[in-house]
Amino acid sequence: MEQMTVEQLERSAIELANLGIHFDANKQWEPALFYYKECTSLLLTALEKGSQMPNIEQKVEQYLKRAKNIDRMLKQQKEDITPVHKNDEESDLRRAEFLLYDALDEDECGNKENAIELYSQAVELCLKAKNDVKDENIKKKLSTLAEEALNRAEKLKGIEHVVNVKNEISDAANSFGKLSINTRVMNNTNVVDNSQSKLIVIGSSNYTDEEIKVLRATSRINNREFVPFLSVDLKERFAYSLPFTDSDGFLRLSQKQSQHFARWVRLDELCPSPKIIKEIDCFSIKQTLVSDCSFIASLTVSALYEKRFKKKLVTSIIYPQNRAGEPCYNPCGKYMVKLHINGIYRKVIIDDFLPVDRYQGLLCSHSVKPDEFWVSLLEKAYLKVMGGYDFPGSNSSIDLNALTGWIPERISLESADINKIFHSLFERFHKGDVLITVATGDLSQHEADRAGLVQNHAYALLDIKNVEGHKLFLLKNPWRHLRWKGNFSEFDIVNWTPKLKAALNFDPQSARSFDNGVFWIDLKSFTKFFDTIYLNWNPMLFKYTFCTHSVWSSKTGPIKDVYNIGDNPQYSLNVQRANCTLFLLLTRHIIDKMDFAENHVYIALMVYKGGEKVYLPFDPPPFIDGARINSPHYLCKLVIPENGDLNYTLVLSQYEKTSTIHYTLRIYSTVSFSLNKIIEPYKYKEKVTNGEWTEKTAGGCLNNRATYHLNPVYQLEVLGSKDIENHLLIDLKAPKQYNIGFDVTTVSLNDTKSVYAFDRVSSGPYRSGFTILKLMRVPAGIYNLIPSTFNAGEKGPFFLTVSSTCPIKLKRVQ
Repeated sequence: MEQMTVEQLERSAIELANLGIHFDANKQWEPALFYYKECTSLLLTALEKGSQMPNIEQKVEQYLKRAKNIDRMLKQQKEDITPVHKNDEESDLRRAEFLLYDALDEDECGNKENAIELYSQAVELCLKAKNDVKDENIKKKLSTLAEEALNRAEKLKGIEHVVNVKNEISDAANSFGKLSINTRVMNNTNVVDNSQSKLIVIGSSNYTDEEIKVLRATSRINNREFVPFLSVDLKERFAYSLPFTDSDGFLRLSQKQSQHFARWVRLDELCPSPKIIKEIDCFSIKQTLVSDCSFIASLTVSALYEKRFKKKLVTSIIYPQNRAGEPCYNPCGKYMVKLHINGIYRKVIIDDFLPVDRYQGLLCSHSVKPDEFWVSLLEKAYLKVMGGYDFPGSNSSIDLNALTGWIPERISLESADINKIFHSLFERFHKGDVLITVATGDLSQHEADRAGLVQNHAYALLDIKNVEGHKLFLLKNPWRHLRWKGNFSEFDIVNWTPKLKAALNFDPQSARSFDNGVFWIDLKSFTKFFDTIYLNWNPMLFKYTFCTHSVWSSKTGPIKDVYNIGDNPQYSLNVQRANCTLFLLLTRHIIDKMDFAENHVYIALMVYKGGEKVYLPFDPPPFIDGARINSPHYLCKLVIPENGDLNYTLVLSQYEKTSTIHYTLRIYSTVSFSLNKIIEPYKYKEKVTNGEWTEKTAGGCLNNRATYHLNPVYQLEVLGSKDIENHLLIDLKAPKQYNIGFDVTTVSLNDTKSVYAFDRVSSGPYRSGFTILKLMRVPAGIYNLIPSTFNAGEKGPFFLTVSSTCPIKLKRVQ
């Protein structure tokens, strides 16, 4: 090998790759694995010798991934868990039909080259399968399909022979590759975002360079790439002559799944005629051995919404779809799901392998209808992003945002006015404005068993009623069994009056015979056993929206922002008119599932009046200041009354900032608005890093008249030629146990008649450990800066910083 030239290495690698693809196409796994490995070895050697072959690195990656998948399949064969295709003849026929229908769609759209390619593949698959099948009816159907595809392809291409096996195989191999985010992220108009599609987007639709970097950085989640979902993805290819296998491999199983696991199977091995959706139904959804009750509760309320309001909420995100826009079964085994992850809709590709036990029972969540699979596929797509079936869990507002893009909110019942919340939810729920799930808190095993509830468990809210003086919730356990045993359960013989049973169309006696996990519970019992309500608001409640993606470096500013928020990301929000409502959603991007399991990052969004930069957290006091939470989503509701302020400052906050965060800030509003990141205008900076109050210089504030003159003095020269453009920002830092401040006095001015002249200004009330002063329109001249502690004799170091829009000089004179 070492004596071969680069050209010889390249030719030999191509020959071996073609052999590998040939054996792969014929399901001869061992020779395919051998040739893929040999091909990869030759390509790597050629690369080391300076090969200029186009896309050589991508080819190495593709062949290597395919080799790993085949190696995994061979190991499964030895453990007797290899997928068994019981109906290969019918599967080939289904794939051929799917290819033909896909070709017809491309044909009708005028995509001639794509149509010819798909017709050719259909012919190739039909001819190959026809030689292998024994069923005469299937042979006849394959012949008919081949003839139809061949005739149409010949007509399009104008020649007699259209089958090009090499191109087909090459395309199949290339399907393992991924498109870089660099070529995909162009501007917001390319991004498909159904939840926001009817909202008016404020400002520019183009991404900035910083936003592209943020989206790129958080596209790799749990070591897999999930790029933004673009309009071009609506033309994703789903038809292949070979069954599609996800190049990312099988998902990691949960511990409970592993205990029962037998093998991975495709949909056509589970039933003869698989369907993706037969009828959208919230009662058919069942959670099994995966700790994702919040996700299954989210699917449940989404399915209920679709059925109640006849609007596609989650079924619209599954592809491929038929001409009616309904998800359809793909005999080629490839599916695409559009999920709202890390601030944007992203593309998730999966195959149709699902885990089963030795009795062919599904080990993932599923529909109780044995031939319906939308639940299993959506769960697989979501958990692929989240790192596998061994996902540690999240909450329903997070999961519903991923599924629908609806605005997440969390309400803790610990100190809430539950009656006020009930009336608000009652009205909004029945209008279809909100999706609701709820969760229990910590319960002892005795409490849980007695109540018929599960501790720290999510439930779907199916209905809210206020009947005969009773406030009631209808809830569903994602397990599809185990129900509430208290008031208004099916065992309650006291509260279920004939009038109430008729009003709710509920028969307790009938309910006792069938446990589907659905139960009524009164508000008083609910508040005793449940501790959280998760809401997801319909974005269409608003008319306008805008979002920005950015990064907050851990190196920027202090770890705690209890004294200084000047380094926190800040945005100026201007609202066109008052008497309006805005939802301000801050989303922290997460790229590792352990961040869900052990989340130590607490975030919040503070709101101040004015629209100007804010430096001190409580001066001025915040208009809205919420508790820092460790959820990736933080929602702030800004309700502006008639004659209210129109300008606000939004400030991101963290509790003990220890790591860099990438984030998305999205605004929803009933009126037009503008949002701009506040950028400091100061180009010049002078620092004093060795300042110190000593026994001789700790003179204290002006109240200490006998010693104030002993304080350190620094001379500041302002060199700007235009007073109106000279702006200063001066800050002083010192040990927190000291209350500190400083004075600025004028020594001399270049223009003694300047209208902006002053004799003395101070930093204001003395503050613990930090203070700051912003001076606008400072006349050119010389000034003294006098830093001091409030009390005389307080010794310690300090740091003095002067930032300016114009050139300055700073030196110590005392």
